[in-house]
Amino acid sequence: MNSIVTPIKSETLIVIGNGMVGHHCVEQLIERGALGHYQVHVYGEERQRAYDRVHLSEYFGGKDAEALALGDAELYARHGVHLHLDEAVLEIDRERKQVVTRSGRRSYDRLVLATGSYPFVPPIPGAEGNSRLVYRTLDDLDAIRNAAANARRGVVVGGGLLGLEAANALKSLGLEAHVVEFAPRLMPMQLDADGGAALRARIEALGVGVHLSRATQDIVIGEDYAYRMNFNDGEYLETDLIVFSAGIRPQDALGRSAGLEIAARGGVVIDNDCRTSDPAIYAIGECASWNGSIFGLVAPGYTMARNLAAQLVGQAHEPFTGADMSTKLKLLGVDVGSIGDAHAATPGAKSYRYIDEANASYRRLVVSPDGKHVIGAVLVGDNSYYDTLLQYAQNGIKLPQDPSSLILPLSDGAPTLGADALPDTATICSCHNVSKGAVCCQVDAGITDLGELKAVTKAGTGCGGCSALLKQVFEHELSARGVAVDKSLCEHFAHTRQELYAIVRVEGVLSFEELLAKHGRGHTGCDICKPAVGSILASCWNQSITDPALVPLQDTNDTFMANMQKNGTYSVVPRIPGGEITPDGLIAIGAVAKKYDLYTKITGGQRIDLFGAQLHELPDIWAELIAAGFETGHAYGKSLRTVKSCVGSTWCRYGVQDSVGMALLLENRYKGLRSPHKIKFAVSGCTRECAEAQSKDVGVIATEKGWNLYVCGNGGMRPRHAELFATDLDDAGLVRAIDRFLMFYVRTADKLQRTSVWRESLEGGLDYLKAVILDDSLGLGAELEAQMQLVVDRYECEWANAIQDPEKLKRFRTFVNDRRGDPDIHFVKERGQRRPLLASELHLIPVTEEVL
Repeated sequence: MNSIVTPIKSETLIVIGNGMVGHHCVEQLIERGALGHYQVHVYGEERQRAYDRVHLSEYFGGKDAEALALGDAELYARHGVHLHLDEAVLEIDRERKQVVTRSGRRSYDRLVLATGSYPFVPPIPGAEGNSRLVYRTLDDLDAIRNAAANARRGVVVGGGLLGLEAANALKSLGLEAHVVEFAPRLMPMQLDADGGAALRARIEALGVGVHLSRATQDIVIGEDYAYRMNFNDGEYLETDLIVFSAGIRPQDALGRSAGLEIAARGGVVIDNDCRTSDPAIYAIGECASWNGSIFGLVAPGYTMARNLAAQLVGQAHEPFTGADMSTKLKLLGVDVGSIGDAHAATPGAKSYRYIDEANASYRRLVVSPDGKHVIGAVLVGDNSYYDTLLQYAQNGIKLPQDPSSLILPLSDGAPTLGADALPDTATICSCHNVSKGAVCCQVDAGITDLGELKAVTKAGTGCGGCSALLKQVFEHELSARGVAVDKSLCEHFAHTRQELYAIVRVEGVLSFEELLAKHGRGHTGCDICKPAVGSILASCWNQSITDPALVPLQDTNDTFMANMQKNGTYSVVPRIPGGEITPDGLIAIGAVAKKYDLYTKITGGQRIDLFGAQLHELPDIWAELIAAGFETGHAYGKSLRTVKSCVGSTWCRYGVQDSVGMALLLENRYKGLRSPHKIKFAVSGCTRECAEAQSKDVGVIATEKGWNLYVCGNGGMRPRHAELFATDLDDAGLVRAIDRFLMFYVRTADKLQRTSVWRESLEGGLDYLKAVILDDSLGLGAELEAQMQLVVDRYECEWANAIQDPEKLKRFRTFVNDRRGDPDIHFVKERGQRRPLLASELHLIPVTEEVL
């Protein structure tokens, strides 16, 4: 009876808006694997792809649109996201579940509104042309630049965050700048009266005119300048151009016309899951209204985007329950900070103030009614206090005995909040939700460069306000672990891993002792340099890790060629190239597992893992597996782990190439390669991608013409999609490209650096890597291929090497003079197999129990 294969349903997801929040949502969808389930279409009404609006003023400082762009130009296409620029969505047809553009209609299953906001321009008579400019998009900035070409004076209407940014832009264009604000102080939403006064004094000292409590009645032709702004108090101000920055309004017109619920003050109403009144439509960013509030900062929008992306792929997510609107800025060169309840609106709240009129500095600390916690703060003139106060507020840290000391001028006796006092849950970067714990994890993973940390976590790449705190925490964690910030491998070698690799290759160094004597200091080395040098020697000369010269350099797993588990036993993973195994092979593994009572588990990499082997049993288990035709799977090493494959054209009706055959070829070629970090491959027989090749260090996907090559992806703690590297390669071309790629990685990567992190650290990025590997721009192609061939030619199974040498077998004993197992290792049965006995279960061990 023939079975019918039902294709996996692929839903269409449309994102309307390609601003910062919409783009971040797409990034999150890509990272979380949503492209395997959704066809994603993104519509943006601007000509440019998503760009950084937070640093928009840098456009006047020399940066062009490409420099401000978010992500590389090929990001969407590389992952199959359809980007429609300069194509506004005109209508949402909810009944038909379609969007309407000038190009026609497109159906959707899910729809995300990320339309952002638009500048509010008051209905003032005479506001048109150069007297009605706004500061929101790159096109807006081009219009301001053009208007400023023959101007002397410019006015900004609005003294908020964007208004002061716009005033700074006018100054940078060489204009005399003025700010007109309807409220009695600048930044009325963030600052109190004293803070606004301090900011005004500082800005006026910079030559910017400040006009408060002014409402413009009309704009007419001026006498000395192009325009005259007539105020309601009878005063006036002449200018050559006017930029309106009087606030924003949510861009909710599509939602309104589609009949979605709209908040009283504007914005598409959303719930805690960012869902609108239509279950198929979501809204994120400034177009969304949650609990009656619009969030005009990028960090809350990013939080919505992350939560929504996780929800769309069925992952656990925290509901959106509002956002911290604390801000730290430098406006016209003046430090301004606002935290939490800056206006002390909480009943019973108490305030401490520091006012320095001589220097126009102001600080206000707002504490809870019981005086124990920070609930708000205002800073003008000096933001060096901001990070400490923010952490007190966000993490509920108990105040010192004298809270005012937190805002008084620093002295030797003033309390400070060091990085060590912050809990791991403390948020360092609110834009990308990076905690102190996440920074610590990266340090533990071996990151010692701040730039690399930012690339991996994205911390400090949003608004940039966390940069100082990020650096402080990062350097503190490095120091706490005894890691110098310089590039030295360790105290024994004042060289990087890359430099040591070059030394070993050029000088033909064959041992750790030789390298230490010639280029290091000390006599023994350490746990950092020994494994690193051992890996380099193995990569250069393919020396077996069982060789006496390398054994002392290895960690426990490499030393015993098996992975140590939590109860002191080991797991054994035989290699199953490409996941292909015969029935006899399955029976042989089953027989070994049954004989030694090993827990068996099929891994995600198409291998069979055997758990629970004791040290003295390893050689016997290896011998039986080798006799059945298996060899080491290198699951214990920084080396090639697996080459996952689908069944390809041999069986699958969608397959266009023999993915199993290619997986076998690749795995058998690279199985002996030692590298800075573990490496995983996958080969898919068609673009349906069943082997998940785009999440691997090396991914190969079949096409009608050959193979597409993807590189530098990984799963794990920081998943990263691989990037398309070359297309339609034949078999020989594919192997040649992989040879060069892997050896270049081995040669230039840092210790314990994954291919994804290595790729991010390469100056020139993917284009540079393509030039080196595909175009042989450095003239290294033949040398890299020869190095790989040396590794291939010298391969031998490390298990077989060990069991053939009586001296090497001596180390596989729990006790030096006794072949028995460890009497302290105990198991219990669960689901038909044995597992380690937990500490809480020790009472289950009978007094007379013999070791299993």
